[in-house]
Formats: sequence, structure tokens, C-alpha cells
Amino acid sequence: MSEKVRVVNCPTCGKPVPWQPESTWRPFCSARCRQIDLGAWASEGYRVPSAPPDAPLDDVDFQPPGLGEGRQR
Repeated sequence: MSEKVRVVNCPTCGKPVPWQPESTWRPFCSARCRQIDLGAWASEGYRVPSAPPDAPLDDVDFQPPGLGEGRQR
């Protein structure tokens, strides 16, 4: 029985890449695209947005465990 090979897009350039053991650089299409992505991580090009550590928390930002919608403190 022939299985259908999953194809993903390279995260760097968008080129289709078959997801199989023969695809050496998967999910990237080449060593170059892998290095570009690694360089973006190393230079902090990818960031997760967050509030400054000293920013005050309000009731909307943080709810202790057990407090959900419709419950009172």
C-alpha cells in the first residue's frame, strides 16, 4: 500500500518540502534556510511579546486558580 507523503512549506522561504527521512533539512528546504532561521533566533529576531517585569497586574491579566467566570473572591 502506498502512503501519501506529507508536504510542508519551508518556514523561511515557503518552498514545499516532503516530510520524509530523505529530506535532510526538514522542515527547511536547505541548509541555507535552516541557517537563516537559526540566525534570526540568535539575533533575537523572534520575540514573544510580554509586559515589563515590574508592570502591575490587574484582575483581567491574572486570575488565581479556582476563580473563573461567575465566581466571587
